[in-house]
Amino acid sequence: MIFQANLLPTLQGIPWFVDLREDQLARLARICEVRSLKAGDIVFREGEKIEDLYLVLEGQVSIQIGIPFRGQVRIFTAEPLDVFGWSSLTPVVRQRTSEAMAITDGQVLQINSDGLKQLCEEDHTIGYVVMRRIANVVATRLLTTRLQIMDLLTQDNPAMKALTHWSE
Repeated sequence: MIFQANLLPTLQGIPWFVDLREDQLARLARICEVRSLKAGDIVFREGEKIEDLYLVLEGQVSIQIGIPFRGQVRIFTAEPLDVFGWSSLTPVVRQRTSEAMAITDGQVLQINSDGLKQLCEEDHTIGYVVMRRIANVVATRLLTTRLQIMDLLTQDNPAMKALTHWSE
C-alpha cells in the first residue's frame, strides 16, 4: 500500500499529471489516497452521493449500470491509467449514475472531488490540465456509448441491421 507521504512519486509517474510542477503535485497529493481493491469490491453504487474521482493504478474496474429486466450491464472496463467517477467534477450531477466494481485485485488513486475543484479554482494551470484531460475522457466515453447503442440496436432489429449495413 502507498501511504500519503509517498504519493508524490506515484503522481509523478502518472501521464495525466506530467504538465504539473512538483509543488502543484504536492498540493494534489494532499487530496489523494491510494485505495487497495479485491476482486468483487464495490467502489461505489449507483445513486450514492458523489464524492471522489478515481484513476486505476493496477487491476481492472467494471463500470456498470442497472437496466430493468437485464440487471447490471457493464458499459466500460477501466484499466490502468483510466479515470472513472469523472461526473463528480460536473456542477449538476449530484449522485452516481453507475456502479463501479473491482474485476481483479488492484489499486486506485482516489481523489477528493471537492478538494480537486477547489484546487482547480485556486491554480488555473492545474484546472486547465485536469479539465483538458477530463474533456478527453468524456468525449471518448460518449463515442464508446454511441457505438454500444448502435450495436445493441442492430442486435435486436433486423431492419436496423440492414440500414447500418447499407450505410457502410
